[in-house]
Amino acid sequence: LTPSNLVFLMDVSGSMSAQNKLPLAKQAMRLLVEQLRPEDRVAIVVYAGAAGLVLPSTPGTDKPAILRAIDRMEAGGSTAGGAGIQLAYQTAREHFIDGGNNRVILTTDGDFNVGVSSDGGLTQLIEEKRKTGIFLSVLGFGMGNYKDNKLELLADKGNGNYAYIDNLEEAKKVFVEELPGTLYTIAKDVKIQLEFNPGVVRTYRLVGYENRLLNTEDFADDAKDAGEMGAGHTVTALYELEVAPAQAAQSSLRYQEPGLTRVARKGQELGFLQLRYKLPAEEESRLLSVVIENHVARFSKASNDFQFAAAVAAFGIQLRNSPFNKKLDFPEIRRLAEEAIGSNPDGDRKEFLELVGRAERLVGE
Repeated sequence: LTPSNLVFLMDVSGSMSAQNKLPLAKQAMRLLVEQLRPEDRVAIVVYAGAAGLVLPSTPGTDKPAILRAIDRMEAGGSTAGGAGIQLAYQTAREHFIDGGNNRVILTTDGDFNVGVSSDGGLTQLIEEKRKTGIFLSVLGFGMGNYKDNKLELLADKGNGNYAYIDNLEEAKKVFVEELPGTLYTIAKDVKIQLEFNPGVVRTYRLVGYENRLLNTEDFADDAKDAGEMGAGHTVTALYELEVAPAQAAQSSLRYQEPGLTRVARKGQELGFLQLRYKLPAEEESRLLSVVIENHVARFSKASNDFQFAAAVAAFGIQLRNSPFNKKLDFPEIRRLAEEAIGSNPDGDRKEFLELVGRAERLVGE
């Protein structure tokens, strides 16, 4: 992995005083310090009523100095994140590593409610800075006032990722187990276009991702911002399909081409998948494409990973009281997940089962 130039932008306003906010963020940072290499650098900027540089950019060889700076942070005052973000980006620019991982990491409960201009002003600043090679990752802490949509928007505009940390185990996952994915963007503006063969699929529905949808013409537009992928991360998209009758009409992009009608009629293809992405330092996208063959399998024969993903999707649908709910209640969802727990009995899948159990109990109260 390339050397990292990291600037932590820490919300130390009064709203961060709860144990699951700034104190937890400090614990999480200590975990990260243990992972630092000599070639890495860390700086800490804090903001509340005013912004300040608590730790100048410090090499990973001086871990005691970094830990002392973490220990000094205390919560208090109102939230004014604008000046803090400016100082964080300035610090990152002053210690920019060519070809390295230059990143501001914002830790907050999302309560930008004092002294900051509109969300549009913040996102514009973040977009401008990402073009200079300084990306933004966002970590949300606490509950109640946590503003998930705002933090996700900021991370998206900064070509970074965001995570929600509510306990020490989650902090270990973000800063130890999945550290490369947290800190290193390996592909930016990732776009997927999936076209189903109307000779096989009558209707389809993408499960989730409503806030990620693009217009058809945006796929080939390299100026259109899209999502980022961290090292080691995977993305799963589930579609619900209704099989087409034998004589379905042909009306599609790939499948209306004369040379492909025979393939469409025979139903040898389920669909056509295209993927565009940019390398972090590039502005021209690369294109990958693959034909999806029409192989249908029973759900019981699917992999544990697929079955577990389906259980997670069903849980989300149930929580939202979606009209697309297929009458899978919490006990049935829990059963599906338990049967697909596979080789991860004590990790994320166990945590998911605990969430389902919590939802069951809340419904029963």
